[in-house]
Amino acid sequence: MTDCLFCRIVAGEVPSAKVYETDDVLAFRDITPKAPVHVLVIPKAHHIDVPALAADDPALAATLLAAVTEVAAVEGVTETGYRLIFNVGRDSGQLVPHVHVHVLGGKPMGHDLST
Repeated sequence: MTDCLFCRIVAGEVPSAKVYETDDVLAFRDITPKAPVHVLVIPKAHHIDVPALAADDPALAATLLAAVTEVAAVEGVTETGYRLIFNVGRDSGQLVPHVHVHVLGGKPMGHDLST
């Protein structure tokens, strides 16, 4: 999809601060971080949101979750903990219609779900 920002990042048309990459997934730093560690992990294949990904390609959904574990290790938050956020649809705050998971960590976040 040429009009999808994340597809353009995958294609190398838009620069990103890459953290982790495989043949199937890409992880890069969020441009407006909400925590010291704020990385977006996306499948390279376009799927609008996590329900679509789970329905269309369950194996890729599992690969995406495995990549999150790797990103947490690379970012050094495995031991201290991290938060995962999947936004689905406009009301949730999903700004880019390409499935992505936010990996946030590097500080205590408590029960505040606004980040």
